[in-house]
Amino acid sequence: MTTSNVEPLLEAVNVRKQYGSVVALSDASIAIRAGEVMALLGQNGAGKSTLVGIISGRVKFDAGELRFDGRAVPSHDLARQGSPVAVVQQELSLVPTMTVGQNVFIANLEMGRWYGARKAGRKARPFLERAGLGHLDPMTLAGRLSVGEQQLVELARALARNARVIILDEPTAALSDPEIETVLSVIEDLKAQGVAVIYISHRLDEVIRIADRVTIVRDGKSLPALEHEDIQLSAIIEAMLGRRLEALYPTGTRSYGDQEVIRLEEVMAEGLDEPVTLSVKKGEIFGLAGQLGSAAAVLLEIIAGVRPITGGQILVQGKRRMVSNPGQAKAAGIAYCSGDRKLDGIFGVRSVQENLTSPGMRKFTKRGWISGPSEKRMAQRLAETFGVTGGRLGHPVESLSGGNQQKVVLGKWLGIDPVVLLVNEPTRGVSMAV
Repeated sequence: MTTSNVEPLLEAVNVRKQYGSVVALSDASIAIRAGEVMALLGQNGAGKSTLVGIISGRVKFDAGELRFDGRAVPSHDLARQGSPVAVVQQELSLVPTMTVGQNVFIANLEMGRWYGARKAGRKARPFLERAGLGHLDPMTLAGRLSVGEQQLVELARALARNARVIILDEPTAALSDPEIETVLSVIEDLKAQGVAVIYISHRLDEVIRIADRVTIVRDGKSLPALEHEDIQLSAIIEAMLGRRLEALYPTGTRSYGDQEVIRLEEVMAEGLDEPVTLSVKKGEIFGLAGQLGSAAAVLLEIIAGVRPITGGQILVQGKRRMVSNPGQAKAAGIAYCSGDRKLDGIFGVRSVQENLTSPGMRKFTKRGWISGPSEKRMAQRLAETFGVTGGRLGHPVESLSGGNQQKVVLGKWLGIDPVVLLVNEPTRGVSMAV
């Protein structure tokens, strides 16, 4: 455990950042010491991503000061090749057509020097083992990995940097329990080596378990860091919200009877070892769980028409339906949110409004013409339901925080009034307090 009289290794003091009329940070500070885990928390859109951008050198701040190892540094100094600060982003950044080994070292390449696939694979193996991927062939193309495996490769890449500060942005959001334990174990090893770790997560149980201190950002301002003895669930949530949360899990149930809305009968498809039969009733929350590489995600893809069946049948509301592509699934009232919003969940350069209304365009389109007022009303309703600020409807969805992007990914499908809503890791990057 670090002590309060140890000088910070990395410090941001009273930083401010404004994008046009939007003030992302008005007065934020954070200080992290060597061998310490500092959790950085806040609701979606509070300014965490902007603060991470500043302390990693990717974002130029308007006011304030950035210090490293006791001296003031310009932001770009921490973004250079060989920077002592490494970031494992919430959004995956692997090159799918390159091998795992090449991806591990892609940020370490010096001018005029290139690691071939085999050499990179040999050098990457110890870092992959530390990240819990010792079973993985480094020659595997990154695009063939699951989302969770790609997240662990991102961690291996940061380990290969030998950085003095590692920022982990939602590193366990797409991982199963065994993989989460691996990540937390790696963090303990990093602490023992004197590495400073900034840990961003909405899984507060992990924060309470591993953090030495907690810095909370609310409405663009940072609060005084919570010391280890003060890190409690109620204190964290109250600080994030600015008020007490009376009911963390509101009670109340509603019965819809035994009406079956979807049924799989002896369904077989690529990725399944044996036929699957299951039934889901109206109003029921049906959970699928499994480790990385299990068939849990495969079943969702089958129902969504992403993965065609090779045997058996699918019934929706008692009727056999041909669901061999996403269009047919949508026509049957099946909505699907995949686990990779960046790949197939959002149109990044399009507006929040367009993203929210894209699946339900038929509701406000006549003879090929879009009714602007009708589309806007639909977008406002969906945005309000999921707590997305109405003033951001005209902004590109990629400008939102990861958590708010996830709200858009889920919210847009409610616009078609689905019979069945399939969600893979729906709360990835979403604050526990919202």
